[in-house]
Amino acid sequence: MAEVNKAPWLTLLGWGESGTAGLTAASCEPLEGAEIVFGARRHLRLLPPLNADVREWPVPFLDGIPALLNERGRRVVMLVSNDPFWFGAGTSLVSHLESGEWQALPSPSTFSLAAARLGWPLERCTCLGLHAKPLTRLRPYLQSGRRLLVLLRDGAAVAELAALIKRYDFADSQITVLEALGGADERIRTLRMDDSLPDDIAHPVAVGIEVAGNGPTLPLTPGLADSFFEHDGQITKQAVRSLTLCALAPKPGERLWDIGTGSGSIAIEWLLAHPDNQAIGFEQHPERAARARRNAENLGVDWLEINEGRAPEVLENAPLPDAVFIGGGLSQKLLDALWQVLPSGTRVVANAVTLESEALLAHWQQQAGGELLRIELANAASIGTRRGWKASYPIVQWRGVR
Repeated sequence: MAEVNKAPWLTLLGWGESGTAGLTAASCEPLEGAEIVFGARRHLRLLPPLNADVREWPVPFLDGIPALLNERGRRVVMLVSNDPFWFGAGTSLVSHLESGEWQALPSPSTFSLAAARLGWPLERCTCLGLHAKPLTRLRPYLQSGRRLLVLLRDGAAVAELAALIKRYDFADSQITVLEALGGADERIRTLRMDDSLPDDIAHPVAVGIEVAGNGPTLPLTPGLADSFFEHDGQITKQAVRSLTLCALAPKPGERLWDIGTGSGSIAIEWLLAHPDNQAIGFEQHPERAARARRNAENLGVDWLEINEGRAPEVLENAPLPDAVFIGGGLSQKLLDALWQVLPSGTRVVANAVTLESEALLAHWQQQAGGELLRIELANAASIGTRRGWKASYPIVQWRGVR
């Protein structure tokens, strides 16, 4: 006899500011038949009378998961904001469950509601959930003419966001503050950046931003101008960085080891290539490690991890990479150590500027294969009343695969 599939015991119910008025009949059914209903305080205040045990979800969010799992097998509804799987709680919850244990019944997301109120094409907006993330993550998307929809934690975050936009020289932008979308307390206010922000902004709040101004925009191609980075001279310069990133060839979701990270420029551009990318910088000088962290935060990739210490010892216990860049500390010991631990197929790029490190790479290429590239750059400079070429130190780059 074929096994009959059991109905899921848990329903993740998309819940908005309109309460049950915003639900379909199919979404109302599991709520009316629930034995237990979990939800945040602001969700529970909108519930109608129920024949269920109603329980407030604790803060922080993860503290509530054991109590939820203890009710496995009963008819349980978890109220989650709007669409559970778009910057919602669904992802955190289902990681603890089997696929047949739950069902999700989403409501329109806050992004959808905001776009509908503003008349913006949602597919052309950048949508960011920053209610629990650093607001500097907005930085890569600040470009005149772009439209951004941002979820924020409260009114204070709106003021912080406005100050950040002005700091990046996009003070001509216009923001629309959207509160309690879909509910009886819905309120929408549009402001210029030089307007005084209201002091009564209520949660839940989203902000629509029409970006305008002459601030520097981060280009999509590799090789940011050196001026984007704070550094002490130990930085892979723009042209060489561009070639290096092309050689590293970042792909979505990959991890980089940036050995001798210096200003962090290579690791930061690796992270900017895709929001799912990861990078670990290794740096023996504490002041440079701190500088790399500041650069990462200012450019909106605060998840850059920096491990302080000397390679290869500092590499121990780090999660293995998909690609490695050696920008400092190149030695035979380091190369040998990498070849002992790196998975097959790992892409490796090393830059050398001294005769000794150049000779090391030439010898290594004979041993490990790969490609050697000599990069020579010169800039036009004044020579008295005329101009001539001022050459930079040549760079020898080795590109190979473990």
